[in-house]
Amino acid sequence: MKEQFEQWVARLQISEAGQKIIEKVRSSEPSRRVGGGSKNVSGRYPSRKMGVTIQFESHRVELPIIYQSEHDKDVLEFYDQPPQIKLDYQASNGRRLGVLHTPDFFIIRSNSAGWEECKTEQELKKLAEKNPNRYFYSQEDNQWHCPPGEVYASQFGLYYRIRCDREINWVVQRNLQFLEDYYRAESLAVEEAIAQSLLVIVSSQPGITLAELLNGSTGAKSDDIYTLRDFQRIN
Repeated sequence: MKEQFEQWVARLQISEAGQKIIEKVRSSEPSRRVGGGSKNVSGRYPSRKMGVTIQFESHRVELPIIYQSEHDKDVLEFYDQPPQIKLDYQASNGRRLGVLHTPDFFIIRSNSAGWEECKTEQELKKLAEKNPNRYFYSQEDNQWHCPPGEVYASQFGLYYRIRCDREINWVVQRNLQFLEDYYRAESLAVEEAIAQSLLVIVSSQPGITLAELLNGSTGAKSDDIYTLRDFQRIN
């Protein structure tokens, strides 16, 4: 693990300051314990990728981002409630503020790393009205931004990103949750002949439905198809 991290740091040419921040995140416990509120439902997700439980305090954004991070091959590691960072910006009344802020996640990807903060679009609209210098929606890229977070991250060669419920693909989310047991299973196997037949069909007929696969002549059962999941063996 240490050797892989050092290779990743060298490949991305992460600065010494950036490396220290990442190492602190990787070696620290979550900086706070989340709790549910009147509008949020908190919980813990047992991450197989990380080997620990990951906290969330929202089913609307945080939990979907956890599911994405768990199953996205581009995500190497992800941490909830990383150490605080300081955001400097000007309030709407002109006063200069320095706010200690705990982002929801710190995510290490194949070619980048940074902080990710999860908000619903409804929340962001209200926050942008109150603090336009901290949150704003860009028409250029159709994304929400936190300029002080981006400025803080950029000095270390890292990123800061706002994650919004508008970007969540709920069909993908339902599929990930439905297939969760198959992703976690270690002993499930599919007969080679059946697997090859399914792969041939899916390769030659992109978009074929599950019902068509089940009613085909491959002899495949639903468990076979769910075990193969996204048919990664095609590649």
